[in-house]
Amino acid sequence: MTEPVVTRFAPSPTGFLHIGGARTALFNWLYARKQGGKMLLRIEDTDRERSTDAAIKAILDGLNWLGIEWDGEVIYQFSRAARHREVAEQLLAEGKAYRCYATPEELTKMREAARAEGRAVRYDGRWRDRNPSEAPADIKPVIRLKAPQTGETVIEDQVQGRVVWQNENLDDLVLLRSDGTPTYMLAVVVDDHDMGVTHVIRGDDHLINAARQKHIYDALGWTVPTMAHIPLIHGPDGSKLSKRHGALGVEAYRAMGYLPAALRNYLVRLGWSHGDQEIFSTSEMIEAFELSGIGRSAARFDFAKLENLNGHYMRASGDAELVKAFEDILQFLPQGPALQAKLNDTTRAQLLQAMPGLKERAKTLLELIDSAAYIFADRPLALDAKASAVLTPQVRALLGELRSSLANVTDWNAANTEAAMRAYAEKNNLKLGAVAQPLRAALTGRTTSPGIFDVLAVLGRDDALARLQDQAA
Repeated sequence: MTEPVVTRFAPSPTGFLHIGGARTALFNWLYARKQGGKMLLRIEDTDRERSTDAAIKAILDGLNWLGIEWDGEVIYQFSRAARHREVAEQLLAEGKAYRCYATPEELTKMREAARAEGRAVRYDGRWRDRNPSEAPADIKPVIRLKAPQTGETVIEDQVQGRVVWQNENLDDLVLLRSDGTPTYMLAVVVDDHDMGVTHVIRGDDHLINAARQKHIYDALGWTVPTMAHIPLIHGPDGSKLSKRHGALGVEAYRAMGYLPAALRNYLVRLGWSHGDQEIFSTSEMIEAFELSGIGRSAARFDFAKLENLNGHYMRASGDAELVKAFEDILQFLPQGPALQAKLNDTTRAQLLQAMPGLKERAKTLLELIDSAAYIFADRPLALDAKASAVLTPQVRALLGELRSSLANVTDWNAANTEAAMRAYAEKNNLKLGAVAQPLRAALTGRTTSPGIFDVLAVLGRDDALARLQDQAA
């Protein structure tokens, strides 16, 4: 019987959950779910100076918002430092590691000499076979692994294929620092082993780490997990993804008005493909996800594609669901508190009523909020420049007549207000647009809006007539 699949997402809490990390988490989660296994979450907080509680919160919030669920409790790597030290001491006792007393000055000279000679910067093994009795009294040693010096190290990677390193190019890595704290390399291996991790799915910037970590696994006689190193995400121009391209935290995309389901769908297609399919429900993603579908070349981030995909998800979302998303995003926006203060049973009902028209026009929640601004506008409306240009003295006089015609509508809805305006336009030999545009400017303060008769219906009789009165000559 094969052992159950266990994957892990292991971010360092030194900043937000960036978009590449979110995709790595998603791939781990999908693979575990597809295989009927588990995905663990391990916070690699061994860098005590740079790890912050705010970053941990951002990571957890980002994963929760994206709908990526981990199994069991969150594991904090630093809390396991005693176990990591125990393994280093075990390797030392077995003669598979040694104490290195090289001074910082010696290590600096070593690096400088290697650079000057055009060689790879490597530790030269000067304490590997030296008698510890020669150790200087004032130097606290590090513990280094006795890595193999000949032959080669091979990883059969599920994405990169067979990757080979010559051992002569890999040096004796540090397991324990001079202050007794474990290094990242040691901690990762011990944690993955102790937690039963079967598959390590991570960015290909960790590929060299795989070779070094295999040396630790081999020294301990432990099984190396299956490795899958996914290419990084690049910007549209093919260069490394930076903030100008979209290398932002997940919370930034949330604040820009993207829906979690849309971002999740976009991320799964960054570097992974399943035929020509672009739109995936969560269950479809899980069903289709295979490591063999991950390409070897870097994926390119494309904001236009993300926007279009988000627009699809907006149109497919339920109206009540979008009202909730509307409220959720307000916490991130400068105008959020003011809009929050205006949300009540009446405006929520208006927002829900307006949603079919709003979501057809919007690609993001920010666009939706902008289109819904008329619902929350204070009277008399502030007109934008284009609306002011429309409302000439002649047009303002027309508004008074339009208001009188609308005042006669008894059953107030989009169909009846449209019928009244069409009747007025025909009677006065006007095109409907000559009536609709003044109404739009007066009712919304803009020259673009959802369908004007939908706007009239959403505002309701009293508010609509009052707004027209405000602008009429």
